Amino acid sequence: MIKTTVLADTTGESVEGIQLLLPAFYDLLFGGISFVLLLVLFWKYALPRAQQVLEKRTDAIQGGIARAQQQEQEASQLLRQYREQLADARGEAARIRTQAQAERDELVNQARTDAQVVSEQVKQQATASLAAERGRVVTDLRKEVGDLALELAGKVLGESLKDDAKAKAVIDRFITDLEKSVGKN
Repeated sequence: MIKTTVLADTTGESVEGIQLLLPAFYDLLFGGISFVLLLVLFWKYALPRAQQVLEKRTDAIQGGIARAQQQEQEASQLLRQYREQLADARGEAARIRTQAQAERDELVNQARTDAQVVSEQVKQQATASLAAERGRVVTDLRKEVGDLALELAGKVLGESLKDDAKAKAVIDRFITDLEKSVGKN
């Protein structure tokens, strides 16, 4: 079985049913005044302070977002400048390579031309030297052949042809004899 307890009111009346759940009037009055007083204190002191903190946080967040956007813009601007500088540097490098290649080709052509000029000079000098040497050799050979001819003629004739006057006389006589033998035939 269920036992129910009935509470007695200070007035001595017994409370039953829904009245059991409802507070007394004085409790409602003091509770309402306390609530209004706490609401006014909260409204006057706590709420403005909370709003200030909230506004500071909002400003900090929005400022952070603004700073982040500004930094992002600066970063994109720096990236664009970097890319432009990189493109300029690549263009400059290509120009320098082209210029260096042109200078190299010019140097090679100049060296080739210089080599051809030097080659022609060496060739001319060699030709002149060979001509001079040939002339000297021909002169030496003529002298030696003449000496050998005189020596041989001296042996054939049986007389020494070392003397110029005597050699001239022998040669003249030899030529005369040669003419006579040709005339007889």
